Amino acid sequence: MNKIEELKNPDITKPILLFKEDDYEIYWLGLNQDSAFRVNVYLIKSGDEAVIVDPGNRNFFEPIKNEVINILGTTDKVIGAIFCHQDPDVSASIVDWLDIRPDMKVITSPRTNVLLPFYGTKGEYDFFDITKNDFIFSNGKSLSFIPAPFLHFPGAFTTYCNTSKFLFTGDIFAALDIEWSLIVEDFETHKMAMDLFSKDYFASNIATRGYAMKIENLDIEAVLPQHGSILPKKFVKDGIEYLRDLQCGLDLIYPYLKD
Repeated sequence: MNKIEELKNPDITKPILLFKEDDYEIYWLGLNQDSAFRVNVYLIKSGDEAVIVDPGNRNFFEPIKNEVINILGTTDKVIGAIFCHQDPDVSASIVDWLDIRPDMKVITSPRTNVLLPFYGTKGEYDFFDITKNDFIFSNGKSLSFIPAPFLHFPGAFTTYCNTSKFLFTGDIFAALDIEWSLIVEDFETHKMAMDLFSKDYFASNIATRGYAMKIENLDIEAVLPQHGSILPKKFVKDGIEYLRDLQCGLDLIYPYLKD
């Protein structure tokens, strides 16, 4: 069951359950951050297995690890981590996670995978190529992947949970906001916070509109970005429309080159 709509003033100092269906659960892992550039880390638990979504930078490793242990009882159940692109706010803690879970799968795109070892990973690791297959847990639950080129990295992608119908979007739908809340309450106001990120980081309207076309017919219960606030179902269509119309990046730098 999608629990996002039920959340009213949640305690953001601890993990928050966003979805539960039998032994399948999705959590937002709370981080106490006094910054407009907030980072969201998520945990998908499927039976006795779990995957971390965008585990964050090295400073976040210990608090995130402790929250994972609070939920799972151990880190041994972490069988993989998703890295939507290679930036340090998403991926730098890969070295710490591989230190304690050397057999976990590094779930990412080939372009991202080329760069991750530069954080100082030791030896080979188990690379799961998102361009080839869905990720399937032992109990049959699955995650699908949607390429999102140049939003903002050529190898960027998003993750769709086929059970919860949650879309984990990395930097897409990211927002910068001092007056942050976990769930978007007013989309028109939130658009200004998304503009602060999207207009500078994304390549062009071709990139945002192309991705919008990929997801416009997808059944989406919520959008879970890596920065900013979660878009509940009632704002999903507004979010897609925002991407479709967005002028950003090269559109703003070279407006005189438009047809």
